[in-house]
Amino acid sequence: MSQNLTEYSVRNKKLDYLLAILLAATLTISGVSHAEQLPPLTHKLTAIKGGVHAPPLSLKNLDGEIDNIKDFKGKVVIVNFWATWCPPCRREMGSIERLYQATKDKGVEILAVNIGEDEDTVFSFMGTVEPTPNFRMLLDPEASSMQNWKVQGLPTTFIIDSKGQIVYRAVGGREFDHPDIKSIVLKLTQ
Repeated sequence: MSQNLTEYSVRNKKLDYLLAILLAATLTISGVSHAEQLPPLTHKLTAIKGGVHAPPLSLKNLDGEIDNIKDFKGKVVIVNFWATWCPPCRREMGSIERLYQATKDKGVEILAVNIGEDEDTVFSFMGTVEPTPNFRMLLDPEASSMQNWKVQGLPTTFIIDSKGQIVYRAVGGREFDHPDIKSIVLKLTQ
């Protein structure tokens, strides 16, 4: 009886393992087909008029150091509020990196503020993004910056000119490497 129970237990473990693999494969395949069905991200930005000064922002980055938006005075700064659980945030991350690579030598900084998650979650996600982000990732596990910046949903992105004024906002996912957005950002550097 005990040998039969052991054999039954081993077979069940193998079956559980196979079911887990099958489930993972199914989720991967359905995730790919689901992503193909999603509408394209937009490339429109909302212009902000009236000289709204960027609120304070000082948070730890993934290296454990503090990044303060004041340190980037004189540069164009793009501040993106996001989370790993947010599908449009995930979708736009690669385009943010491509924009960064195209503009970093022209005085553009990108600060991606992760909302409400821990460092391990963000690090794990970074390994799934293609191309891998090289811009600054900031951690806001308590989501304390959202109130000052009046962020109502994720993703939300602000483009700040070299004088520290918010000049554009995007609520929802964007293709940040789109020529229209790239042109707007580069014009701000002149």
